Amino acid sequence: MKITEIENNKRVAIFLPGLYEGGAERVMLNLASGMVNLGYKVDLVLVQVEGPFVDKIPNEVRVIELNKKHRSTLRTILSLPSFIRYLKQEQPKALLSGLNYANIIAVWAKLIARVPLRLSITEHNTFSSEKKAFPPLFRWVLYLLMKFSYQMADEIIAVSEGVADDLVKELGFGHGKVRVIYNPIITPELQEKIKEPLQDNWYTTKNLPIILAMGRLTRQKGFDILLRAFAEVRKQRSVRLLILGEGEDRNYLQNLCKELHIEQEVRLPGFVSNPYPYLANASVFVLSSRWEGLPTVLVEALYCGIPIVATDCPSGPREILNNGLYGQLVPVDDADSLAQAMLIALDDQKASIPSISWQAFDINTVIQQYISVIDGNS
Repeated sequence: MKITEIENNKRVAIFLPGLYEGGAERVMLNLASGMVNLGYKVDLVLVQVEGPFVDKIPNEVRVIELNKKHRSTLRTILSLPSFIRYLKQEQPKALLSGLNYANIIAVWAKLIARVPLRLSITEHNTFSSEKKAFPPLFRWVLYLLMKFSYQMADEIIAVSEGVADDLVKELGFGHGKVRVIYNPIITPELQEKIKEPLQDNWYTTKNLPIILAMGRLTRQKGFDILLRAFAEVRKQRSVRLLILGEGEDRNYLQNLCKELHIEQEVRLPGFVSNPYPYLANASVFVLSSRWEGLPTVLVEALYCGIPIVATDCPSGPREILNNGLYGQLVPVDDADSLAQAMLIALDDQKASIPSISWQAFDINTVIQQYISVIDGNS
């Protein structure tokens, strides 16, 4: 066997459009780091090297940029020829991809390149809920492409039982086609980042409890409902709300704060490169999402051991919180229930969350499952 063949036998490619502010991107970076630590050579294949997580790429990971020129909404599709060339030249042992439209491109790149690699595509959201945000024509085209393309992957990995059930129902697959592997969330990097000092006046003064939320400022995350719920909480308690993240709904949410007269008690500081000291030192964590796949930040909140309130959205929160054993679950889009749960959580600061609640998401546990998939032993 040639040296290059030996190297490629341990080479894994991870494909993403970019490193934007999302759970899937964070998960793939954790996978890359874990595989490197086990001696695998990892290529991070990006349509474009951009996004707030670019500086989080491990030094040992080789970065491949497919499309430096095109900045249109079709740039992922336009990267297909470059992707095919990469697969033919490098011939990695395995290819992992994330996000549905990128998964489709990964399937077609493998088919056209005709290389003997094992393709595993990962689904991070409940498609039945996610598709509602798309225009009807795009929704229908995406559905057809997913239904046809996903069947040609060697492995479909869902990040939660809820996501798996949704895929089976929406795309008509058998349950045997979809495998559930939780995300690698609890990492040594997370453990170190939590310990970093926090320089924030809201925390250092410690005169008021802080409710924390995190995520992209989009409709999916339900921050409009959170603000309405917080306005009700403020009528009964002196408390502050901090929402970490950036997105297209910033102006809408800022205007809603003014409308609700809570702009002095709410901050939206944007994307924060290390949000974990904020999380570890918060009084309550709230997940107000309308839909998810497996919300990473909910597991991180469990690890930090703070009181949790989450919507019982499809899917993930009920699985992660063990049917409400490790945190309160409330209906989606119900500001009154969310407010009541937040008040209860503020009074329940002595709740103890056992380590078993997050152990299934430890990187060592998850990486071994992915290695099994890469080696074709699943």
